[in-house]
Amino acid sequence: MEKMLFRVNSAIVWSVLGLLVTVVLAYPLAGRLPMMLQVLAHIGTLLFAVGIKIAYYIVRLVFLSRLGRPVH
Repeated sequence: MEKMLFRVNSAIVWSVLGLLVTVVLAYPLAGRLPMMLQVLAHIGTLLFAVGIKIAYYIVRLVFLSRLGRPVH
């Protein structure tokens, strides 16, 4: 169970990094990118935000409650 909690925490970190990269690509660097990459960056922004929400609100909180740790 601890290993799964570590994986969920890693998924949160990777999702946050992916979100930051796609936001930078979609907004400040949009003028330098072709339209297809801009579209992919916007789609990536949505997907990474969903990844954060699923990893934190669903999976992490479930594992914390199963381990008997406080869920905030």
